[in-house]
Amino acid sequence: MEEIVKLEGVTKEYELGLIKVPALRGVDLTIQVGELSAIVGPSGSGKSTLLNLVSGLDRATSGKVFVAGSDTSLLSSSALARLRLEKIGFVFQAYNLLPVLTAYENVEYVLMLQGRPAAERRARAMQMLEVVGLGGMAKRFPRELSGGQQQRVAIARAIAAEPALVLADEPTANLDSKTAAALISLMVQLNEEKGITFILSTHDPAVMKRVKRTIRLHDGAIVERPPDEEA
Repeated sequence: MEEIVKLEGVTKEYELGLIKVPALRGVDLTIQVGELSAIVGPSGSGKSTLLNLVSGLDRATSGKVFVAGSDTSLLSSSALARLRLEKIGFVFQAYNLLPVLTAYENVEYVLMLQGRPAAERRARAMQMLEVVGLGGMAKRFPRELSGGQQQRVAIARAIAAEPALVLADEPTANLDSKTAAALISLMVQLNEEKGITFILSTHDPAVMKRVKRTIRLHDGAIVERPPDEEA
């Protein structure tokens, strides 16, 4: 199978004054095209850091990160921004919708940044809202939508440009259990029917049960099982 993400010996350290705090320690990881994977572990285990490195929002201290065939360590800031715009969709814990834009306009925004024609943008944005079950709410602003509906708009925005990869950082953290279950079902459906590659970070057991692969992080390293489960 084709690789979409590959990490080789990746470490990440943050400097707090004179102290260097390790967030990731020698991570090796390969994600294949079409996977639905979850990065799991307790708070502080390195989940968000790993997603930030894959997205190019942050750079590794050492090691290599490959995304869609590109070695991100060799890319300039502008090239990384282009990679994110063309290849990666994002679903954030806090939704990150633009409050002054309608649901339709939020979904259309990435397509506009890509320079797509207006007619194509309109058709694609409406199609994606239909896919996530919000076709009748295109003109509503984020403040007029529930948390679950806002997260569905975020998913529509993430997949509108047909990215190679969608990264979702704790996508169910702010949702009730029923809404969270519906959201994960939508991601599973999009993965199975459209072949979209998803990498989620989560500590939600309900999410872990639905994904095809679970990758466990503990103290910045990938482990087979949590230390408290080891024999």
